[in-house]
Parts: sequence; structure tokens; C-alpha cells
Amino acid sequence: MSELPTAADETRFWTIIESAWQSVGAESATLRAALIHRENDDAAYAIDQHLPAFLDHLRALSESLSTADLTALDRVLERKLYDLDRADIHEVTDGSDDGFLYCRGFIVAMGRDFYTAVTADPTVAVIDAECERMCYFFAHVHNNRVGDFPRTGSGISRESFSNPAGWN
Repeated sequence: MSELPTAADETRFWTIIESAWQSVGAESATLRAALIHRENDDAAYAIDQHLPAFLDHLRALSESLSTADLTALDRVLERKLYDLDRADIHEVTDGSDDGFLYCRGFIVAMGRDFYTAVTADPTVAVIDAECERMCYFFAHVHNNRVGDFPRTGSGISRESFSNPAGWN
């Protein structure tokens, strides 16, 4: 049987994402809100300048976590990317196998509100908006610490086109 993320792990996951964004500043919050409401189609491209700072803050917040916590967060990330692996989302974001994975990484990196908006209405997603580093973020932190990627026990893959239910 596959191991699923717990509600507590999912809450921790979104909390750490939001904490990292809070450290980036008010402009990024405005741009992220604009993405959800499609108030500004350039917001996705403008937020690109804030992604490196977000990822740096996320790394700093992750450094003190145990390997068990990193594995749990990677399990949540893996599940979020898997759940976004759908034909209707791919139609909006486009992209090759890797490109679609990086687009899904962007969706997750933008936080729970954007993720929820895209899963409910794929037209909220943005073409060519990518965040490659997010796709294996916690796995890389884990690997850097112990020399191995975490074993999530999920039985799923975050790689593109691996969610059969998303492509029926």
C-alpha cells in the first residue's frame, strides 16, 4: 500500500512555503494574488525575479528540519506534483515532459491558494511559468545532508504523464 501524506505534513508543507514567501516581501505577495485572480497577466513573469529569494528562504527554513521531516515534506510535494499531472492543466501550461514538470513546480511554489485555484480551474495556470528547483526541492536538501534521496513510500512518480487518472 502507498504511503500518503498526513494532514499535519500537508499543513506543515504549505506553512513553510508561505513562511518563505513572507520573507521575500510585499511585492511578491501582490504578484501572487494577481496570479490567482488573473488581474495581471504579466505577474507570472514578474514573480520570476522573486523566485531565487523565495527558494533561498525555503532552503534556510528547511536546513533545521530532521530527515524524517524532509521526507514527509517531499512526500507532500511529490503528491502535489502528481495531482497536477493532468491533461487539462497541460493544455494551458504546455511544455515538454520536463517543461510540464517545471510548470507544475511553479504552481506549487506559488502556494496553496494558487495551487487550489489551478486544480479547480486549469485556465488559472500560466503558460511557460516554471520553477524547476521546486520539483525536487526537499529531496535535494535531504540528499545534501545524508547523501541519499528520501524514500517517500508513496509508490507514485512526480514525472510528467505518470498520473493515469489525469490523462483519461
